Amino acid sequence: MVNRATYQAAKLVAPRIESHFAKHLAEANAKGELDLAPQPPARVIEAILDSAFWASLRKEEGHSPKISIAFLPPEQAGKPLIFNQTLPLNPNVLTKMAPGVERGGIHIGVWHDGYNLHIWGTTLNIPNYCFVVDVSEPGLLVIKHRRIYGFGKYTNVAVLKGDQIKIVEEKSASNEDCPSMLLSLLDLTAHSYWNDSANILIQLAVSMRAHGRGGAVLVVPHGTADWKQSIIHPISYALEPSFRGLADLVKKDTNSSEIFWQSALKREVDHLAGLTAIDGATLITDEYELLAFGAKTGRANSSGHIQELSYSEPISGGDAIIVHPAKIGGTRHLSAAQFIYDQRNAQALVASQDGHFTIFSWSPALNMVQAHRIDTLLL
Repeated sequence: MVNRATYQAAKLVAPRIESHFAKHLAEANAKGELDLAPQPPARVIEAILDSAFWASLRKEEGHSPKISIAFLPPEQAGKPLIFNQTLPLNPNVLTKMAPGVERGGIHIGVWHDGYNLHIWGTTLNIPNYCFVVDVSEPGLLVIKHRRIYGFGKYTNVAVLKGDQIKIVEEKSASNEDCPSMLLSLLDLTAHSYWNDSANILIQLAVSMRAHGRGGAVLVVPHGTADWKQSIIHPISYALEPSFRGLADLVKKDTNSSEIFWQSALKREVDHLAGLTAIDGATLITDEYELLAFGAKTGRANSSGHIQELSYSEPISGGDAIIVHPAKIGGTRHLSAAQFIYDQRNAQALVASQDGHFTIFSWSPALNMVQAHRIDTLLL
């Protein structure tokens, strides 16, 4: 039906992506789920990835394309924008279209006529488990699908960067102490709602990565003060009383529309994420009260120096290894690891300037700090 790809990574990854979607669509069908996307064959996956990759290396009026391609027929797209005549799926057409569809939430619709793939228009709505390819920078492709429950971050399946292939591995969350945020990113949790704790932390992580300056958020239990033993005083930007913008929004019971809540939540999350760009750590409670920002952490008086942690990434070949914290990042990572070593009921989210993102938490089963690198899931 379609020509073979010249982008070698597309050829290698297509069969595994086909198997992923076949598995999840079969399970969803067995559960009686509705509004399911069509199964993308390997040859189609390969062709879409090939066109997207070569388009990503081009420029239109000096700008690199930022596009999202979805494989679905127009009749499954809600109220789509449909062209009078279909366009061929190729790098030239994708590059020309890019300036008009680069805003978040807009997908270029691709389908076939039985022989060839074509672009039929654009859509804001896609069905569950729809095969999507995002191009956000030259040579970087993210394969994902919309999660059935909840809103916000799509579920990533694989990331291709040039000849590098990262396949997301769901079994990486088999540890009984796996953070709920990671489970949600892997789409392994039950129904997820707009004010679900994992969902909010995911949106915070995405916003932290977006400002590109790096940052750290320390999440401590509400109503406790033990965390103060691991903070160097005085704190430059301590808040009294704590700021409750996000906390009040999450707790508020209202009949307002979901769109209103998503917009309000995004504003509060972006406000909080912006403060993480200031040197030092941002401290919030597990009920999203902002306690301080720009805080410097130190070893608690009753604690020793952390010597090792469990480090893993939820991709093929990313199995957990035991390393010294200094091996996985700079001062920000070491400080976060020491904080969790001292404050074992807390959680730390750390973004690097290069886009890497790590969750630190305490694992009672391993009796050590565990660090999960999740930037592959946040793209």
